[in-house]
Amino acid sequence: MKDGQAAGTAVLVNPAGNVLGIACAIGAVITFTTQDMAIKWLSGDYPLHEIILVRALVAITLTLSILVPLEGGYRNLRTKRLPLHLLRGLAVVIANTAFFTGLATLPLGEATAIFFVAPLFITALSVPLLGERVGPRRWFVILVGLGGVTVMLRPGGEGFQPAYLLPLAAALAYALLQIMTRKLGMAEKASTMAFYIQLTFVAVSGAIGLTLGDGGLAGRGGPSLEFLLRAWVWPSAGDAMIMLAIGCLSGMGGYLISQAYRISEAALVAPFEYTALPLAIFWSVLLWGDWPDPTAWLGIALIAGAGLYVFYREGVRGRRIVLRRPIFRNR
Repeated sequence: MKDGQAAGTAVLVNPAGNVLGIACAIGAVITFTTQDMAIKWLSGDYPLHEIILVRALVAITLTLSILVPLEGGYRNLRTKRLPLHLLRGLAVVIANTAFFTGLATLPLGEATAIFFVAPLFITALSVPLLGERVGPRRWFVILVGLGGVTVMLRPGGEGFQPAYLLPLAAALAYALLQIMTRKLGMAEKASTMAFYIQLTFVAVSGAIGLTLGDGGLAGRGGPSLEFLLRAWVWPSAGDAMIMLAIGCLSGMGGYLISQAYRISEAALVAPFEYTALPLAIFWSVLLWGDWPDPTAWLGIALIAGAGLYVFYREGVRGRRIVLRRPIFRNR
Protein backbone atom coordinates (compact mmCIF):
# COMPACT_ATOMS: atom_id res chain seq x y z
CA MET A 1 0.00 0.00 0.00
CA LYS A 2 1.40 3.42 -0.99
CA ASP A 3 1.60 6.28 1.51
CA GLY A 4 -1.61 8.30 1.64
CA GLN A 5 -3.71 5.72 -0.23
CA ALA A 6 -5.97 2.97 0.92
CA ALA A 7 -5.45 -0.41 -0.66
CA GLY A 8 -7.17 -0.68 -4.06
CA THR A 9 -8.04 3.03 -4.29
CA ALA A 10 -6.64 5.91 -6.32
CA VAL A 11 -6.06 9.48 -5.18
CA LEU A 12 -7.11 12.07 -7.73
CA VAL A 13 -5.48 15.45 -8.04
CA ASN A 14 -7.63 18.21 -6.52
CA PRO A 15 -8.68 20.42 -9.49
CA ALA A 16 -8.89 23.50 -7.24
CA GLY A 17 -5.35 22.84 -6.06
CA ASN A 18 -4.18 22.60 -9.66
CA VAL A 19 -5.84 25.91 -10.58
CA LEU A 20 -4.28 27.63 -7.57
CA GLY A 21 -0.88 26.10 -8.35
CA ILE A 22 -1.05 27.34 -11.94
CA ALA A 23 -2.09 30.83 -10.80
CA CYS A 24 0.83 30.92 -8.34
CA ALA A 25 3.25 29.83 -11.08
CA ILE A 26 2.08 32.56 -13.47
CA GLY A 27 2.25 35.18 -10.71
CA ALA A 28 5.78 34.06 -9.88
CA VAL A 29 6.80 34.28 -13.55
CA ILE A 30 5.60 37.88 -13.78
CA THR A 31 7.51 38.92 -10.66
CA PHE A 32 10.68 37.04 -11.59
CA THR A 33 10.76 38.36 -15.17
CA THR A 34 10.37 41.92 -13.93
CA GLN A 35 13.15 41.24 -11.45
CA ASP A 36 15.40 39.87 -14.23
CA MET A 37 14.85 43.01 -16.26
CA ALA A 38 15.78 45.21 -13.30
CA ILE A 39 18.93 43.21 -12.50
CA LYS A 40 20.10 43.38 -16.12
CA TRP A 41 19.44 47.12 -16.00
CA LEU A 42 21.83 47.43 -13.02
CA SER A 43 24.41 44.90 -14.25
CA GLY A 44 26.73 47.48 -15.82
CA ASP A 45 27.23 49.50 -12.63
CA TYR A 46 27.04 47.18 -9.61
CA PRO A 47 28.38 43.75 -8.67
CA LEU A 48 25.94 40.87 -8.68
CA HIS A 49 26.56 39.90 -5.05
CA GLU A 50 25.73 43.43 -3.86
CA ILE A 51 22.40 43.39 -5.69
CA ILE A 52 21.65 39.88 -4.42
CA LEU A 53 22.46 40.79 -0.80
CA VAL A 54 20.11 43.78 -0.86
CA ARG A 55 17.48 41.68 -2.60
CA ALA A 56 17.76 38.88 -0.03
CA LEU A 57 17.63 41.23 2.97
CA VAL A 58 14.44 42.84 1.66
CA ALA A 59 12.92 39.50 0.71
CA ILE A 60 13.64 37.84 4.05
CA THR A 61 12.14 40.84 5.85
CA LEU A 62 9.01 40.56 3.71
CA THR A 63 8.84 36.82 4.34
CA LEU A 64 9.21 37.14 8.13
CA SER A 65 6.89 40.11 8.54
CA ILE A 66 4.05 39.10 6.20
CA LEU A 67 4.25 35.64 4.68
CA VAL A 68 5.25 33.57 7.72
CA PRO A 69 2.52 35.08 9.99
CA LEU A 70 -0.06 34.46 7.24
CA GLU A 71 0.79 30.74 7.24
CA GLY A 72 0.60 30.06 10.94
CA GLY A 73 3.46 31.90 12.60
CA TYR A 74 7.15 31.57 13.32
CA ARG A 75 6.91 28.09 14.77
CA ASN A 76 6.78 26.86 11.18
CA LEU A 77 10.39 27.94 10.71
CA ARG A 78 11.45 25.05 12.92
CA THR A 79 12.22 22.15 10.61
CA LYS A 80 13.56 18.62 10.76
CA ARG A 81 14.64 18.89 7.12
CA LEU A 82 17.37 21.50 7.44
CA PRO A 83 19.87 19.63 5.18
CA LEU A 84 17.32 19.53 2.35
CA HIS A 85 16.56 23.22 2.87
CA LEU A 86 20.26 24.00 2.63
CA LEU A 87 20.59 21.90 -0.54
CA ARG A 88 17.70 23.86 -2.05
CA GLY A 89 19.44 27.06 -1.04
CA LEU A 90 22.67 25.97 -2.70
CA ALA A 91 20.80 24.99 -5.87
CA VAL A 92 19.04 28.34 -6.14
CA VAL A 93 22.27 30.26 -5.48
CA ILE A 94 23.95 28.37 -8.32
CA ALA A 95 20.93 28.90 -10.59
CA ASN A 96 20.76 32.64 -9.88
CA THR A 97 24.48 33.22 -10.16
CA ALA A 98 24.74 31.39 -13.47
CA PHE A 99 21.65 33.01 -14.99
CA PHE A 100 22.35 36.59 -13.93
CA THR A 101 26.01 36.35 -14.89
CA GLY A 102 24.92 35.27 -18.37
CA LEU A 103 22.34 38.03 -18.43
CA ALA A 104 25.08 40.67 -18.29
CA THR A 105 26.23 39.50 -21.74
CA LEU A 106 23.18 37.98 -23.43
CA PRO A 107 19.88 39.56 -24.52
CA LEU A 108 17.21 39.05 -21.87
CA GLY A 109 14.84 37.27 -24.26
CA GLU A 110 17.45 34.78 -25.49
CA ALA A 111 18.84 34.06 -22.02
CA THR A 112 15.32 33.40 -20.77
CA ALA A 113 14.57 31.13 -23.73
CA ILE A 114 17.69 29.04 -23.12
CA PHE A 115 16.86 28.84 -19.43
CA PHE A 116 13.51 27.33 -20.33
CA VAL A 117 14.97 23.92 -20.73
CA ALA A 118 14.39 23.89 -16.94
CA PRO A 119 10.68 22.95 -17.07
CA LEU A 120 11.59 20.17 -19.49
CA PHE A 121 14.21 18.97 -17.01
CA ILE A 122 11.60 19.15 -14.24
CA THR A 123 9.11 17.09 -16.22
CA ALA A 124 11.75 14.48 -17.07
CA LEU A 125 13.22 14.34 -13.55
CA SER A 126 9.77 14.07 -11.96
CA VAL A 127 9.68 10.45 -13.16
CA PRO A 128 12.75 8.97 -11.42
CA LEU A 129 12.82 11.37 -8.47
CA LEU A 130 9.12 11.88 -7.70
CA GLY A 131 7.47 8.80 -9.18
CA GLU A 132 5.21 10.89 -11.43
CA ARG A 133 4.01 9.57 -14.79
CA VAL A 134 5.11 10.99 -18.14
CA GLY A 135 3.78 9.31 -21.27
CA PRO A 136 5.54 8.78 -24.62
CA ARG A 137 3.96 11.85 -26.19
CA ARG A 138 5.34 14.12 -23.49
CA TRP A 139 8.74 12.45 -23.79
CA PHE A 140 8.67 13.28 -27.49
CA VAL A 141 7.85 16.95 -26.93
CA ILE A 142 10.58 17.12 -24.29
CA LEU A 143 13.01 16.07 -27.02
CA VAL A 144 11.52 18.72 -29.33
CA GLY A 145 12.03 21.35 -26.65
CA LEU A 146 15.61 20.24 -26.10
CA GLY A 147 16.13 20.55 -29.85
CA GLY A 148 14.94 24.14 -29.58
CA VAL A 149 17.51 24.77 -26.87
CA THR A 150 20.21 23.35 -29.14
CA VAL A 151 19.12 25.79 -31.86
CA MET A 152 19.34 28.65 -29.36
CA LEU A 153 22.86 27.65 -28.34
CA ARG A 154 24.12 27.67 -31.96
CA PRO A 155 26.84 25.09 -31.30
CA GLY A 156 29.76 25.45 -33.69
CA GLY A 157 28.30 28.57 -35.28
CA GLU A 158 29.60 32.13 -35.37
CA GLY A 159 26.85 33.26 -33.03
CA PHE A 160 27.85 30.90 -30.22
CA GLN A 161 29.18 32.49 -27.05
CA PRO A 162 30.34 30.65 -23.91
CA ALA A 163 27.89 32.82 -21.97
CA TYR A 164 25.06 30.85 -23.61
CA LEU A 165 26.02 27.90 -21.40
CA LEU A 166 25.33 29.87 -18.21
CA PRO A 167 21.50 29.91 -18.53
CA LEU A 168 21.68 26.21 -19.39
CA ALA A 169 23.61 25.47 -16.18
CA ALA A 170 21.12 27.63 -14.31
CA ALA A 171 18.29 25.56 -15.78
CA LEU A 172 19.65 22.29 -14.42
CA ALA A 173 20.20 23.76 -10.95
CA TYR A 174 16.70 25.25 -11.02
CA ALA A 175 15.13 21.94 -12.02
CA LEU A 176 16.80 20.19 -9.09
CA LEU A 177 15.61 23.01 -6.83
CA GLN A 178 11.99 22.46 -7.81
CA ILE A 179 12.25 18.70 -7.46
CA MET A 180 13.47 19.26 -3.89
CA THR A 181 10.64 21.77 -3.41
CA ARG A 182 8.20 19.04 -4.34
CA LYS A 183 9.66 16.69 -1.74
CA LEU A 184 9.62 19.36 0.96
CA GLY A 185 6.14 20.47 -0.01
CA MET A 186 4.53 17.38 1.46
CA ALA A 187 5.09 18.80 4.94
CA GLU A 188 6.61 22.30 4.78
CA LYS A 189 4.92 25.66 4.31
CA ALA A 190 5.76 27.74 1.25
CA SER A 191 6.84 30.61 3.51
CA THR A 192 9.22 28.27 5.37
CA MET A 193 10.85 27.21 2.11
CA ALA A 194 11.09 30.84 0.95
CA PHE A 195 12.71 31.86 4.26
CA TYR A 196 15.52 29.31 4.01
CA ILE A 197 16.15 30.25 0.38
CA GLN A 198 16.60 33.91 1.29
CA LEU A 199 18.70 33.03 4.35
CA THR A 200 21.07 31.13 2.07
CA PHE A 201 21.28 34.12 -0.26
CA VAL A 202 22.17 36.44 2.63
CA ALA A 203 24.92 34.11 3.86
CA VAL A 204 26.47 33.40 0.44
CA SER A 205 26.28 36.92 -1.01
CA GLY A 206 27.57 38.41 2.25
CA ALA A 207 30.52 36.02 2.24
CA ILE A 208 31.32 36.80 -1.40
CA GLY A 209 31.10 40.52 -0.67
CA LEU A 210 33.58 40.20 2.20
CA THR A 211 36.08 38.31 0.04
CA LEU A 212 35.62 39.95 -3.39
CA GLY A 213 33.87 43.21 -2.60
CA ASP A 214 37.01 45.34 -2.93
CA GLY A 215 37.10 44.68 -6.67
CA GLY A 216 40.68 43.45 -6.57
CA LEU A 217 39.97 40.80 -9.22
CA ALA A 218 37.93 43.07 -11.51
CA GLY A 219 39.03 44.28 -14.94
CA ARG A 220 40.06 40.85 -16.22
CA GLY A 221 37.15 39.76 -18.42
CA GLY A 222 33.97 40.60 -20.29
CA PRO A 223 30.65 41.91 -18.95
CA SER A 224 29.68 38.63 -17.25
CA LEU A 225 32.92 38.27 -15.33
CA GLU A 226 32.89 41.97 -14.42
CA PHE A 227 29.38 41.54 -13.03
CA LEU A 228 30.79 38.96 -10.63
CA LEU A 229 34.02 40.69 -9.64
CA ARG A 230 33.22 44.43 -9.72
CA ALA A 231 33.82 46.37 -6.49
CA TRP A 232 30.90 47.33 -4.28
CA VAL A 233 29.71 50.92 -4.69
CA TRP A 234 27.11 52.95 -2.83
CA PRO A 235 23.98 53.07 -5.04
CA SER A 236 22.30 56.27 -6.09
CA ALA A 237 18.86 56.99 -4.66
CA GLY A 238 17.14 55.78 -7.83
CA ASP A 239 19.18 52.59 -8.06
CA ALA A 240 18.64 51.92 -4.36
CA MET A 241 14.89 52.05 -4.95
CA ILE A 242 15.28 49.59 -7.84
CA MET A 243 17.24 47.23 -5.57
CA LEU A 244 14.53 47.45 -2.90
CA ALA A 245 11.89 46.70 -5.53
CA ILE A 246 13.95 43.71 -6.69
CA GLY A 247 13.89 42.43 -3.11
CA CYS A 248 10.11 42.74 -2.88
CA LEU A 249 9.69 40.94 -6.21
CA SER A 250 12.07 38.19 -5.10
CA GLY A 251 10.26 37.63 -1.82
CA MET A 252 6.84 37.41 -3.43
CA GLY A 253 8.06 35.38 -6.39
CA GLY A 254 9.88 32.90 -4.15
CA TYR A 255 6.76 32.37 -2.11
CA LEU A 256 4.51 31.96 -5.15
CA ILE A 257 6.73 29.47 -6.95
CA SER A 258 7.24 27.43 -3.77
CA GLN A 259 3.48 27.39 -3.29
CA ALA A 260 2.88 26.36 -6.91
CA TYR A 261 5.09 23.28 -6.69
CA ARG A 262 3.89 22.53 -3.19
CA ILE A 263 0.20 22.14 -4.00
CA SER A 264 0.23 20.84 -7.59
CA GLU A 265 1.97 18.21 -9.70
CA ALA A 266 5.38 19.32 -10.96
CA ALA A 267 4.74 18.16 -14.54
CA LEU A 268 1.50 20.19 -14.60
CA VAL A 269 2.87 23.44 -13.16
CA ALA A 270 6.15 23.49 -15.11
CA PRO A 271 4.77 24.41 -18.59
CA PHE A 272 3.10 27.56 -17.23
CA GLU A 273 6.49 29.01 -16.51
CA TYR A 274 6.81 29.51 -20.27
CA THR A 275 4.79 32.69 -19.73
CA ALA A 276 8.18 34.24 -19.04
CA LEU A 277 9.19 33.94 -22.72
CA PRO A 278 6.93 36.65 -24.18
CA LEU A 279 7.45 38.83 -21.11
CA ALA A 280 11.24 38.61 -21.39
CA ILE A 281 11.14 39.35 -25.12
CA PHE A 282 8.90 42.35 -24.43
CA TRP A 283 11.37 43.83 -21.91
CA SER A 284 14.33 42.97 -24.14
CA VAL A 285 12.85 44.79 -27.13
CA LEU A 286 11.42 47.73 -25.16
CA LEU A 287 14.54 48.57 -23.14
CA TRP A 288 17.47 47.33 -25.24
CA GLY A 289 16.09 46.89 -28.75
CA ASP A 290 17.19 43.25 -28.77
CA TRP A 291 14.91 41.54 -31.28
CA PRO A 292 15.57 37.78 -31.56
CA ASP A 293 17.04 36.81 -34.93
CA PRO A 294 15.42 34.06 -37.11
CA THR A 295 17.51 31.32 -35.46
CA ALA A 296 16.47 32.49 -32.01
CA TRP A 297 12.81 32.65 -33.06
CA LEU A 298 13.01 29.06 -34.28
CA GLY A 299 14.43 27.89 -30.97
CA ILE A 300 11.86 29.88 -29.01
CA ALA A 301 9.05 28.40 -31.12
CA LEU A 302 10.25 24.84 -30.50
CA ILE A 303 10.62 25.42 -26.76
CA ALA A 304 7.27 27.18 -26.41
CA GLY A 305 5.53 24.62 -28.62
CA ALA A 306 6.83 21.79 -26.50
CA GLY A 307 5.60 23.48 -23.34
CA LEU A 308 2.16 24.19 -24.76
CA TYR A 309 1.76 20.61 -25.90
CA VAL A 310 2.66 19.32 -22.45
CA PHE A 311 -0.04 21.62 -21.07
CA TYR A 312 -2.52 20.26 -23.64
CA ARG A 313 -1.73 16.67 -22.65
CA GLU A 314 -2.32 17.48 -18.99
CA GLY A 315 -5.68 19.01 -19.93
CA VAL A 316 -6.64 15.85 -21.83
CA ARG A 317 -5.69 13.63 -18.92
CA GLY A 318 -7.50 15.90 -16.44
CA ARG A 319 -8.94 14.04 -13.49
CA ARG A 320 -7.28 10.80 -14.53
CA ILE A 321 -3.95 12.03 -13.12
CA VAL A 322 -3.07 9.75 -10.21
CA LEU A 323 -0.50 10.60 -7.55
CA ARG A 324 1.45 8.34 -5.25
CA ARG A 325 0.52 10.63 -2.35
CA PRO A 326 -2.08 13.37 -1.85
CA ILE A 327 -0.86 16.96 -1.84
CA PHE A 328 -1.41 18.65 1.51
CA ARG A 329 -2.85 22.11 1.19
CA ASN A 330 -2.03 25.01 3.52
CA ARG A 331 -3.41 24.48 6.99
